[in-house]
Amino acid sequence: MSERPFPTPGPNGVLPARRRSELLELARNHSQVTVADLASKFGVSPDTIRRDLDVLAGQGLLERTHGGAVPAGLVNQDSPLDQRIVAHKPAKQRIARAAADLIRDGETLMINGGSTTLAFARELAGCHDLTIVTNNLQVPAAVPRGAVRDLYVLGGQYRFESQVTIGAVGFATVPSISTDTAVIGVGAITADGLSTTLLIEAEMMRAMIGSARRTIVLADASKFGHSSFAEIVSLKHVEVLVTDEPPPEDVGEALAEAQVELVLAPS
Repeated sequence: MSERPFPTPGPNGVLPARRRSELLELARNHSQVTVADLASKFGVSPDTIRRDLDVLAGQGLLERTHGGAVPAGLVNQDSPLDQRIVAHKPAKQRIARAAADLIRDGETLMINGGSTTLAFARELAGCHDLTIVTNNLQVPAAVPRGAVRDLYVLGGQYRFESQVTIGAVGFATVPSISTDTAVIGVGAITADGLSTTLLIEAEMMRAMIGSARRTIVLADASKFGHSSFAEIVSLKHVEVLVTDEPPPEDVGEALAEAQVELVLAPS
């Protein structure tokens, strides 16, 4: 009987099994990994990394996203805000800057919870006389003081992990409000529309979008091509999508059909 051959090391001398183990550890430590970053780190081709990610996803250890992967379960869970702030941070900062350029002085903004909308609030230094309504409890401290005329925080149930309130989009004295622009971060985007992890959050986000004359959605490329548990709205309710990479073909076609303006954040 012939001896079983040993696995052949890759171009950088790392065995496939060891590389996949290290890759999985990176994903768990950083909440997300990208094909480009991993190919550079391990000195292999992007196709090799894609095969590694597919193997780990097949074993239930990772979940594939557009351009990379996240630890199993991260896509569909309501992860803590501090974890989401770290994940895809450079892309979110680019998206935030591009979205801030779309805001005009004197607008009334509705801003929901999330790490990308928090980054957006920090980028509003070039604006003046804004009125902001938000359920994101980190926004009041993050938004540049000189940009804001008035800021209102929506009440309701406080969620510790995401640092938001969940409740009515309005106030006791004025239950119905109207805004110029809703700036909304979402959990996932498909050709069918926007979704998030929690039913009660989806209901509130739907009301935020309904209160606004214009809706700007902020989403990095990891949000494309998968659905979260709770549907928010279809793409026809969105005017602008700001992202860091072109969406998959089916999502791109659906955006065009819904006449959504696609803004790609500069590198």
